[in-house]
Amino acid sequence: MDVLSGMRAFTKVVEEGSFTAAARALGLPKSTVSRHVAALEDRLGVRLLHRTTRTLRPTEAGESYYDRARQILADVDDAEQEVTELQSNPRGRLRVTAGVSFGAAYLGDIVSTFSKKYPDVEVEINLTDRYVDLIGEGFDVAIRAGRLDDSSLIAKRLGSARQLICGSPDYLKRRGTPRVVDDLREHSCIRFGLSRHGSAWPLKSGSVPVSGRLTIDNGELMLACAVNGLGLAMLPVFICGREVAAGRLVPVLEDEMLQSGGVYAVYPHSRNLSAKVRAFVDHATECCTPLAPWDG
Repeated sequence: MDVLSGMRAFTKVVEEGSFTAAARALGLPKSTVSRHVAALEDRLGVRLLHRTTRTLRPTEAGESYYDRARQILADVDDAEQEVTELQSNPRGRLRVTAGVSFGAAYLGDIVSTFSKKYPDVEVEINLTDRYVDLIGEGFDVAIRAGRLDDSSLIAKRLGSARQLICGSPDYLKRRGTPRVVDDLREHSCIRFGLSRHGSAWPLKSGSVPVSGRLTIDNGELMLACAVNGLGLAMLPVFICGREVAAGRLVPVLEDEMLQSGGVYAVYPHSRNLSAKVRAFVDHATECCTPLAPWDG
């Protein structure tokens, strides 16, 4: 039997003083309420109610059970209300993960304005360049760049992740500006140590071998080295865009760049998406609409 249904029927009978009044209060047939109470008594092996033609009152065991059952039902109602509020009002802990370079450059503005807007949400940020298993590691949202693998995750596009090959004006003045892909062979290129394309850059003309003295596994450090004239670097626009806009880096061979996917807010599929996740994804999208800061 459904124990909670039995508890609700029994406590309502005690409170209303009759099966008829309890049935009316619960919106159930009187026979259903009577059956729930009888089943509860059978399960417990005790009589909970004294029944006569004129009176109905709890037995000693019934009085004790009523006190405990009423508290249990109140706790259940509180738990259901809390879950309902979590689904409708953004609150609780939100765990977000993102790549180190993107997170350091742009996530601060998104999170700070989100936190001011939703003060009941506790935000936990994890910046890492490794692939994070959202479900297995208990994260609510990931910000990912590039081409996404097929998965059961939902992705909301925030902006472009296009790549640029760029160098400082000083470097290009010293070494010359590459006009065709083969010119890259004569340049010092800053390679990304974590990428399988580290020693070869994928371009429309094909995979082009590059060489140089620097191999770095962090986009921000690659950016700094490129700005300081140490070579050409292939970087996503969300890392190098500000330096390009300021003239401290100059893009080259732009017609050779491949489509590189986008920057996405990714989260697990759920029929009942929590309010905090929905609010964060919507807020991040608003911050990047109509044009993401790095695309500008």
